[in-house]
Amino acid sequence: MSYSEQHLKETAEITSKINPADCEKCVAELKGVRDRGGRLFILGVGGSAANASHAVNDFRKIAGIEVYAPTDNVSELTARTNDDGWASIFVGYLRGSRLNAKDCLFILSVGGGNLEKNVSPNLVSAIQLAKEVGARVIGIVGKDGGYTAKEADACVIVPTVNPNNVTPHSEAFQAVIWHLFVSHPDLKINQTKWESVAAKP
Repeated sequence: MSYSEQHLKETAEITSKINPADCEKCVAELKGVRDRGGRLFILGVGGSAANASHAVNDFRKIAGIEVYAPTDNVSELTARTNDDGWASIFVGYLRGSRLNAKDCLFILSVGGGNLEKNVSPNLVSAIQLAKEVGARVIGIVGKDGGYTAKEADACVIVPTVNPNNVTPHSEAFQAVIWHLFVSHPDLKINQTKWESVAAKP
């Protein structure tokens, strides 16, 4: 079997193992944010930060949700990293944004945060703040989901089918799943361009 065959076989296996009920719970949480006039803050680092930026566009344009990714503001991100430390970048941004009970954090992460291993402590502190102020938390995470899966109100875990490919599969499926969310009839309020063009006579 070639590597391409193996990777695509793993992708198909992951798709078959994702729990649709977890996706539906996340969609319900997202609809709740929009219905109550709250804001969505999408948090991710590395490849997940790039995914967060893309997802902001989709949730704003397709689902009509007010949404932000702190990592889109490079000046603030680097200032907070330099002045206060990496672990505080998200919690500082969220405090400055007056995170409140109407709002929701959306975590995109491979590991979901783990204080004991000092992996993504910035996500952990952001989730702790959300719990303090009564904001909701959802996530798409890999492996066992770490702190996010433990504390989130709804979370989709990308199953591990090959320990050597946890990161590429987790980050790839973040995109698959958030596109599922914005395409869901409970969230989608604006037609996407190519579909609208194809629908014209």
